Amino acid sequence: MEINLQSLEKLDRPSLEDAINELIKNDFSKLVQILYRIDVSEAKLKNILNSNPNEDAGKLIAQVIVDRLEATKKARESFNTTPRIDDTEERL
Repeated sequence: MEINLQSLEKLDRPSLEDAINELIKNDFSKLVQILYRIDVSEAKLKNILNSNPNEDAGKLIAQVIVDRLEATKKARESFNTTPRIDDTEERL
């Protein structure tokens, strides 16, 4: 499976952790690119990894990704306060 942002968003938690560990081992630059696109704070990620040296990095990074995607979703929902215009309505 091609690992990209869209495919990561669809994975369950254990599969996400496995995919991240696979990227760490085989395509670290792709992982960095995905984290950049999600807008994960490099400083926050380093702090979490350094604070938990005996934890599985894939598990820690998966949690950061899930948290960031949830925050992004909530932010989008909060900005979308106006109802969408139905395509069947007349347009001016």
